[in-house]
Amino acid sequence: MTELGILVKSYSGDFEYAQRLIASINVHNVDLLPVYVVVPEVDLPQFSQNNSDHIKILSENLFAEHLVHQDTAGFSPGYINQEIIKLAFWELGVCDNYLCVDSDAEFIRDFGRTDFMALPGVPFTFLTEDRELQSEPGYFVDTWQSRIKSLEKIKREIGYRGRWLLTVHGHAVFSAQVLQSFVTDFLRPRGWGYQDALAISPYEPTWYNTWLLHTGVIEIVPREPIVKTFHNSTQHLDYLLREVKTEDIARGYVAVVVNSNYSRGDGVLSTNTSPTQLLASYISFGDLFTAFARRFTQRVLVEKRPLRSMRVWIGAQLLKLPVLRALVNRVP
Repeated sequence: MTELGILVKSYSGDFEYAQRLIASINVHNVDLLPVYVVVPEVDLPQFSQNNSDHIKILSENLFAEHLVHQDTAGFSPGYINQEIIKLAFWELGVCDNYLCVDSDAEFIRDFGRTDFMALPGVPFTFLTEDRELQSEPGYFVDTWQSRIKSLEKIKREIGYRGRWLLTVHGHAVFSAQVLQSFVTDFLRPRGWGYQDALAISPYEPTWYNTWLLHTGVIEIVPREPIVKTFHNSTQHLDYLLREVKTEDIARGYVAVVVNSNYSRGDGVLSTNTSPTQLLASYISFGDLFTAFARRFTQRVLVEKRPLRSMRVWIGAQLLKLPVLRALVNRVP
């Protein structure tokens, strides 16, 4: 088997994202690590153009025995199945270790084996306590509180009693040795499949990391995440307004993710997206026209006040948007 490969789980709805990702891999994959793109059988013709000496397009039917056909843990079958495939990919026997990459990622600098492998046969274990995310009010309310409750279920099921919370959101390197132990020593004794674990908590990297932390199946060489993820538009706009460029991010990370969960409706956004384009998704033309018309009538036609007062008023309304208010409060 190959010591290290890259797994991309995608589908036709993410084709544009996947094309950007694959293009970035072709540019920056200096060690020519093998890449496996797993898509639904029906999507094979669309993705087949990407087949090459180091990129293989595979059907998710290879994992048919594990896949679900109903909502699980409040998520669609497609969402759960991409998590299942990440956990089950080791069963194909093509890689000892593999980096799981989402379609909305984009590599921004050259990368190779040493970015992900700590020792011969031993990958880095990417771990974070997420203190910055815990401190962000919007993320804490929208995501953190429910997420931590779900992650605690993993901890209890596995019986892990060590330092908590140490995990990663995604883009982890999975060891086949660790996952084989997870199946043999955790799932099978309970009569479970991957879907049973994900029905309890749909966070596959945390199942992996917690099992590894609990058992120490392989040597744990911790490393902070090296894929920069913008979890919401506030984080993304913060970088854009501070003019943090892609080349700046590349000093600390090999790839970047503008999470498609919030950005999908605005196209394939990147770290080079203009603040104006991102703000446009928050302020509709209708809202802006209504505000302008109402204030123009009141201030100019009725009260005869200067146009400057109208601009000040519109600015104040815009600052009521949580994303702008949070950013303004952070500007020194």
